[in-house]
Amino acid sequence: MFSEVISYQASSQGSAQGLYNITQQINDVVKHSNIENGMCNLFVLHTSCSLCIQENHDPNARRDLEEWMIRTIPFTDWFKHVEEGEDDMPSHIKSAITNVCLTIPVIDGKLAMGQWQGIYLWEHRNNPNARKIRVTLWS
Repeated sequence: MFSEVISYQASSQGSAQGLYNITQQINDVVKHSNIENGMCNLFVLHTSCSLCIQENHDPNARRDLEEWMIRTIPFTDWFKHVEEGEDDMPSHIKSAITNVCLTIPVIDGKLAMGQWQGIYLWEHRNNPNARKIRVTLWS
């Protein structure tokens, strides 16, 4: 078994909310692990962001998904959990209904993903945060 924690910092003009492609960072960890055939598990160590596998070709697919999420779960004035900002409670809800964990096969030392699939960190907060993701591989 091999395990490593990677960090990602969203850098954005305006709101940091959105999907950030982390596929290359994960590929680098897989290569470093020397595991040829097995599984790769990703686990985000936060409660206000999530992980997903999504189309990596047309940026409009990501934009539509981001817009859908913002419109579906906006800040509401009846939220009680507001100490960290108005975007905090909606970000917890978004994280709860998406994924904080992904498992992907590794074949011949590479992630066995489809041609148009990418691994994304989905930041749900307005301000960019340093995010940590535990990557664990086993054969």
